[in-house]
Amino acid sequence: MTHQNTQHYQLQPNTWVDRYADLLYAYTLSRVSNAPLAEDIVQETFISAWKARDTYNGQASEKNWLYAICKNKIIDAFRKQAASPVVAGSAETDIYFDDAEHWKANTQPNMWGIDYSTTIETKEFYRILESCKSKLKDIQQKVFVLKYMEDTDAEDICKVLNITASNYWVLIHRAKLHLRKCLEKNWLQID
Repeated sequence: MTHQNTQHYQLQPNTWVDRYADLLYAYTLSRVSNAPLAEDIVQETFISAWKARDTYNGQASEKNWLYAICKNKIIDAFRKQAASPVVAGSAETDIYFDDAEHWKANTQPNMWGIDYSTTIETKEFYRILESCKSKLKDIQQKVFVLKYMEDTDAEDICKVLNITASNYWVLIHRAKLHLRKCLEKNWLQID
């Protein structure tokens, strides 16, 4: 009798909706800020996962595998929405950020003096950050999400959104400036 050394990985598709739908929806909504689109993306995630279930090899947990599919669906949605190039404006000399995207010493925000170790303050901060993010222009929000929430590099963001590198830099800098101003006004009450 021969012993097989291969391990069989078992998915549980019949439990996906109950176990992961709300989590995937919250994850997606925080990135696309559009409830119907988030619902569609989660549905597409489950459909793609179902179709690819035979290729699942167990290298990631079922949950992480579904999140990876969902992340790709979000990027696909951004790509579809970027049918034509977006012009963000002229690429003026940025007085706030250096070439590495860090705040310049004389323009960086002051330390906010907030204790982020408390759950209440952390939840409140993320609630306000989400509200501020939703006030960004659609393209700025997409650039911000891909860069800082999905950790996508600039070159890939330009390809996904069909924008030039100079447009990318203008968009990301303006998004950071708007978020800074909004957070200082709504979180720190600085005028």
